[in-house]
Amino acid sequence: MRTAYSVETVRGAERELMGRLPEGALMQRAAAGLAVACGELLGRVYGSRVVLLVGSGDNGGDALYAGARLARRGAGVVAVLLSPERAHQGGLAALRAAGGRVSDDALRDIGRADLVVDGIVGIGGRGGLRPEAAQLARAAWESARVVAVDLPSGVDADSGEVHGDAVRADATVTFGAYKPGLLIDPARERAGALRLVDIGLTLPEDAEMEALQHADVADLLPRPVPESDKYRRGVVGVVAGSARYPGAAVLAVAGALRGGAGAVRYVGPAAEAVLAHFPETLVHPGPPDKAGRVQAWVIGPGIGEEADALEEVLAAEVPVLVDADGLRFLSPQRTRERTAETLLTPHAGEAAALLGRGREEVEAARLASVRELAAQYGATVLLKGSTTLVAEADGPVRVNPTGTSWLATAGSGDVLSGVTGSLLAAGLPARDAGSVGAYLHGLAARRAAGPAGAPILASEVAAHLDAAWRDVTD
Repeated sequence: MRTAYSVETVRGAERELMGRLPEGALMQRAAAGLAVACGELLGRVYGSRVVLLVGSGDNGGDALYAGARLARRGAGVVAVLLSPERAHQGGLAALRAAGGRVSDDALRDIGRADLVVDGIVGIGGRGGLRPEAAQLARAAWESARVVAVDLPSGVDADSGEVHGDAVRADATVTFGAYKPGLLIDPARERAGALRLVDIGLTLPEDAEMEALQHADVADLLPRPVPESDKYRRGVVGVVAGSARYPGAAVLAVAGALRGGAGAVRYVGPAAEAVLAHFPETLVHPGPPDKAGRVQAWVIGPGIGEEADALEEVLAAEVPVLVDADGLRFLSPQRTRERTAETLLTPHAGEAAALLGRGREEVEAARLASVRELAAQYGATVLLKGSTTLVAEADGPVRVNPTGTSWLATAGSGDVLSGVTGSLLAAGLPARDAGSVGAYLHGLAARRAAGPAGAPILASEVAAHLDAAWRDVTD
């Protein structure tokens, strides 16, 4: 599992380690890892041209020492000092001793560079870049490959928020631990490829953020045992679709059938369409409390104004996933009084409506928004989007590392609701069901889009869920 830690936690671990090491040793470890990553990006170090954007903090020192290492390997290294009087003196001396120099024309040197190293601001920085630094960052992105030191300057390390101008990097070399902002948009999109350099930090077990990997998902996936039957594996009930939106029912059921439960009960007016596509489905005209026993409910995709079923589903003593139209009729009081788990799966617009604010505010502060929703509604919240987050009122937030921008297509959220609800019915807690469902959904979308990427249909995502499952378990 990939874990991320707050600036405060990382700073504390650094202080503890520096107390046991010779002075400057920790910075040298970071610089060595940064220089290796820069060399790999360059391919051929000898004869290459490297520009260091050097601020006043330790990131500037890391960049200077890494630049000295590259200069000793034959690179032409130039440092642009944004605060000359506050530049790291040891790093600057090392660069000069290795044959590097200080720039006298920053834009000219950036325009000639093969690689620009962003050491402007460290992980403790707040707010966007100052105008001079922002101009240099734009010039670097337009003319060379950019490597950020620890995180792109101008982004918030703890939240992933971007207030003003910020560096856009092709790669980010981060030290000791991932920072939450590197995993969450809008900052994640600016970080490029991530590389973690181990500098020997001792970190606590409880992280601020987690990202599952294949092995974690494989351990969580439900599997039948010899004594299993379809009912012991779990039955998921799906309340979805309407006369206007029968396709939402079909897509939600498609996801549910491939999500690990033993059977799917569909309740709603689109039974004919559902059976035409999936004769395996158990159908009932409703109401939900008359449909038969289930271990979890999914409600909301395409139900329109038909809100009567929501109260019946919420009254059941089983986990409930509420999505799409179902979210419009939800109140914090109703979800907080439930004894079984509730999982909400809004996109940014729906989350904004639940919180009473604008969509842009949610998109700009995804981490804060998902935490606030989870606390306000007393539920687990899966916030869909360019980075999907899963949060409870307490504990680490999970960020989904899979997916593709081609998932921004009609009906894909219905498929996600189905597969996640099926995992709930199979016995996974809401946090795990949301995390695993998003992971499989993202893998299936990648398979559907292909290596080069191409437009996909939500039904194609559902059709690739079994292959995504095998990818994880293999």
